[in-house]
Amino acid sequence: MNLASYIDHTILKADCTAKDIKRVCDEAAQYGFAAVCVPPFYVKYAVSALEGKSVKVATVIGFPMGYTTTPSKVEEIKRAIDEGADEVDAVVNLCAVKDGNWNFVTNDVDSMCTAAHMKGKSIKIILETGLLTNKEIAKLCEIALQTGVDFVKTSTGFNGQGATLEAVQLIKSLVGDKVRIKASGGIRTRWDAERFIDAGASRIGSSSSIAIVS
Repeated sequence: MNLASYIDHTILKADCTAKDIKRVCDEAAQYGFAAVCVPPFYVKYAVSALEGKSVKVATVIGFPMGYTTTPSKVEEIKRAIDEGADEVDAVVNLCAVKDGNWNFVTNDVDSMCTAAHMKGKSIKIILETGLLTNKEIAKLCEIALQTGVDFVKTSTGFNGQGATLEAVQLIKSLVGDKVRIKASGGIRTRWDAERFIDAGASRIGSSSSIAIVS
C-alpha cells in the first residue's frame, strides 16, 4: 500500500509561519503526499512552493468551529480557490446541528458545495464526530449524499475527540462508495492509518505524516 498517496500533510497551528509552510510543502513533494492542508492565509504561498509538483493544496473553511455565517464560508471558499486551492475542508455549523435546524444545515452545506463545484474543486465536509450522536452523524451523511459533497471528514482535530474507527465504519455504512471519507485527528502511526483505510477512509489527515510513512 502506498500510504503517502492517502495523506493530507497538515499544518493548521495558530502560530505556524511561512517557514513551517515551506517545510511542509517540501516534505509533501519529497514523500509524494496527496495534498498539503494549510491555513487560508498561506494558500497562495503553498501554491507557489508546490509549483510544478503533483501535490494538491487544501485549506480549511469556517475552521475550527463551523458556526460562521454561510455567506462568510462561501466567500472563504471563493477566495481560497482564486488563490489556487484545489480542495477545501469546511466545518458544518454544529450549533445548527445541535438545534436540529436541518434546513439551515442543508443550505449551509449545499451553498459551500456549490461554491467549490462551480470552480471545479473538491470539498470535504467536516462533521466533528466526537461531538455528535450517531443519529446526528446519520443525518449529516444523508445531507452529504443529497448535496454531492466529495468527502465526509471525521474531525478538525481541535474540538473534542479526533477520528475513531467506529465513526469511520458508521459513515462508511451510511454513504457506501458514493462519498469518500477522510479520517483526521489523532492519527500518528502507520498502524493507525492502515486501520482507518481498512475501515473505509480514502484520505488521512495528519501532522505526523512522515512518521506514518516511515
